[in-house]
Amino acid sequence: MKTRSFKRVYVWELPVRVFHWINVLSIIILATTGFIIANPPAIMSSAEASTSYWFGTVRFIHFATAYVFFFNMILRVYWSFVGNKFSSWRAFWPFSKKMWHNFLHVIKVDVFLANEKKPDIKDISIGHNSVAAFSYAMLFLLALVQVFTGFGLYSDTAGWWLPKMFSWVVPFMGGDFIVRTIHHTATWLFILFTLIHVYLVFYHDWLEGRGEVSSMFGGYKFVCEERLNKVLDEEEIEELLDEEPVEIID
Repeated sequence: MKTRSFKRVYVWELPVRVFHWINVLSIIILATTGFIIANPPAIMSSAEASTSYWFGTVRFIHFATAYVFFFNMILRVYWSFVGNKFSSWRAFWPFSKKMWHNFLHVIKVDVFLANEKKPDIKDISIGHNSVAAFSYAMLFLLALVQVFTGFGLYSDTAGWWLPKMFSWVVPFMGGDFIVRTIHHTATWLFILFTLIHVYLVFYHDWLEGRGEVSSMFGGYKFVCEERLNKVLDEEEIEELLDEEPVEIID
């Protein structure tokens, strides 16, 4: 049997984890209220209309959550310049030979479930793998589409300057109908991404056993010492390590 030494590494910093869970809640609320706004149910009531302003409440929740989503994005962009190497904007830049190699490996093994004849420890990413990094970069662009189209639709009835900055979006794109269609379609793309993302997180957690799920709560992953030494220099290792190695027998 082969004994491998694993170390507990601090991968996801607290601001990254806070951003992630705020994003999760925001997308759930925005999607739910957005579908109600797109196709409001016919709720009949004998109560006075002034006391049955439920649809206005739904709109308020949608717009308020949109502001949270927007400012959360800005904070994440800021942290991509001041955080550790796993949250840096460089981790999402796919145009390197190393990242393309990992991209093809992930597609082959994780997506098409092909068996590896000679598994290489360097193919297991400490932070995001290349496919995840690329998908998050695309998700950020999709989020920008949602921000521009959402605030563009809201700008006519908004009461302050931020949404009104996007008043040019609707006429530029050809009217309300096309903007609403893009906004609605992007919502479904968010939902599709979420389903794939959750599946792959649990898949990696089961396959690699490195704390993929728990790392987004506590920040730590278990990383093979051999892999760690190939990726990080001594100073980075000392900064990220939490405790002594844990030996696991294959």
